[in-house]
Amino acid sequence: MEIFQFDRGEREIGYHGSHGLTATRVAAVEGQVTVTCLSLAAGGAVGTHPASGTQLFMITSRSGWVAGAGGDRVPLGPGWGVRWEQGEVHTSGTDEGMVALAVEGAPLGLFTPEV
Repeated sequence: MEIFQFDRGEREIGYHGSHGLTATRVAAVEGQVTVTCLSLAAGGAVGTHPASGTQLFMITSRSGWVAGAGGDRVPLGPGWGVRWEQGEVHTSGTDEGMVALAVEGAPLGLFTPEV
């Protein structure tokens, strides 16, 4: 067993006009899949950009919004996420601050919820 902290906020991100965003790379699977913890400060945003690969964005605390190429914001809170396909233009942000896990890389399929 290995205990680790994944919300260390190790690196400030300013790409694509992002602001109030810090990231901590958490894990990778032979370079094909990475897991990153993203911490957005109140009023922060991830700038609009195309997904470099299939991307899961999963909110773990507080709340925010996500938007696709059309810019329509969809509010999301803890326990909710979004999947973007490679090349899909998207952005996200928050008024109050938000922490999310991003999983990126090889094609990532979602499981159907179990009843």
